[in-house]
Amino acid sequence: MNWWIIAFVMGAVEGLTEFLPVSSTGHLIIAGHLLGFTGSTASVFEVAIQLGAIMAVVVLYKERFRSLLYGFLRPKSHAVSGLHGLHGIWLLVLTTLPPSVAGLLFHSHIKTLFSPLVVAFALAGGAICMLLVEELAARRSARVLSLDTITPRLAVGIGCCQCLALCPGFSRSAATIMGGMLLGARRDVAAEYSFIAAVPLMVAATGYDVIKHWTLFNAADLPLFAVGTFFSFLFAWLAVKGFIALLAKLTLRPFAWYRLLLAPLVYLFLVN
Repeated sequence: MNWWIIAFVMGAVEGLTEFLPVSSTGHLIIAGHLLGFTGSTASVFEVAIQLGAIMAVVVLYKERFRSLLYGFLRPKSHAVSGLHGLHGIWLLVLTTLPPSVAGLLFHSHIKTLFSPLVVAFALAGGAICMLLVEELAARRSARVLSLDTITPRLAVGIGCCQCLALCPGFSRSAATIMGGMLLGARRDVAAEYSFIAAVPLMVAATGYDVIKHWTLFNAADLPLFAVGTFFSFLFAWLAVKGFIALLAKLTLRPFAWYRLLLAPLVYLFLVN
């Protein structure tokens, strides 16, 4: 198949699904199998194009990241509360630490789970969790109504929930949003924190994979990577903007039903 088509499709899939509660890893595995794009080049490509999705969030939330960066460079003048300055950096560290430690400890075992069978079960399991969380959320009022009222306890709890996303197909975004909602955050606040908290975690995970698989990078593959990264950025930008708008009107239930419909299809057509 033409590499332009592969780069476009895989980049679009990564961008559209990275920050939605549907599992980007699961969809990339599915898309790769359907396109016949597997092997070492595909594995490295899937890691590299995450940079495009990361940059989309940085651009969309540039003021928030500028505040965090100034807090790091000028700690005495930016040790403020909320998701700003040193306090904001501390919250992101608390959220990033649990999945980072778990990922480092079990990295080799996690890679063995990357298969359509695991994705099918994780899609269904995550969907059921989403429906249960929505039921619980409907029975109580949210206490955390903005990004600047997120507490260290909430940040740690969300970080622990993110560990579920180490299983391909569960979705980091879904785990983060559900964790936030269970701990009292309003749905859209949990989603926005999910976007921002994804950046340090994805940078760490992507950097680790790039360093570990550096010998697999090939100069001849650079055009493929560049095109895929561009479309990943473009579609991630659109997905984040659209998702926040949707959450003002919808719950997570439509995404859960989509996952429940997709899971048996993955099992029937992609599991040998």
